[in-house]
Amino acid sequence: MVAGWKWDDTLFSGTAAYYRRGRLPYAPGLADALADALQLDGRGRLIDVGCGPGILALSLAQLFHEVVGLDPDSGMIDEAGREAALAGVADRTRWVRARAEELPAGLGTFTVATFGQSFHWMDRDLVAATIKGMLRPGGALVHISDLKNEPRTIDGLPHPPVPYAAMDELVRRYLGPVRRAGQGLLPQGTPGGEAAVFARAGFSGPQRHVVAGGQALVRTWDDAVAGVFSMSYSAPHLFGSRRDDFEADLRRLLREASPPGRFSERQPSTEVFVWWRDPTEL
Repeated sequence: MVAGWKWDDTLFSGTAAYYRRGRLPYAPGLADALADALQLDGRGRLIDVGCGPGILALSLAQLFHEVVGLDPDSGMIDEAGREAALAGVADRTRWVRARAEELPAGLGTFTVATFGQSFHWMDRDLVAATIKGMLRPGGALVHISDLKNEPRTIDGLPHPPVPYAAMDELVRRYLGPVRRAGQGLLPQGTPGGEAAVFARAGFSGPQRHVVAGGQALVRTWDDAVAGVFSMSYSAPHLFGSRRDDFEADLRRLLREASPPGRFSERQPSTEVFVWWRDPTEL
């Protein structure tokens, strides 16, 4: 866990309704890349730990016999269930409200465990060791995130960029200079160094894959607002009685940046690290 910070259930409170619209998608081709890397054939079981509203789990649902999504936020679990029904995969998906630290929770064994930009919120050594015990021999733990420090210019695209720096400054003006996280603060941000954690847990690897992004995206004022309210550090409840004032100021900023209401952005690439449980380990 992050030193000096304590988990609480308000971390993502109220963000689920904004998440799917506000967050940039994983790179196209992620499911195909994982199917190739892991030799998936529609059998086996997947557990997506910290599944949020099911974005990653649902994109992989056709690759497994059963998919289990785990998240501590009730809004995220409800949203995932609705999206599974709309996608026609409710019969092969299960959504469990629980923290990763509560695993194994009687959920059985799995072929693959995924962490899509969620592992940094957990008691990482505990969760990595627990997940290793939940994987069948030869099973895979897959850590997925946007490719960091990737240049993503909008040269040649038709609309101005999303004014992220100005939006972040507005959030700081309302919520203070130190990053918020539920009822606490994260002055140093969330931790990295996942490789050392997985190695300590006894996984072998990693195998690294990059799924190329770069595709042109069009974002609207509403998309940008949803992006802000999908973040733990700017979740709607953090603004209290000033939420409406903040949103009005945010929309004013966005109108000034692009009066027609359109922004251009490049799709991020997706970075994948695959870690393996020893196939001979009992």
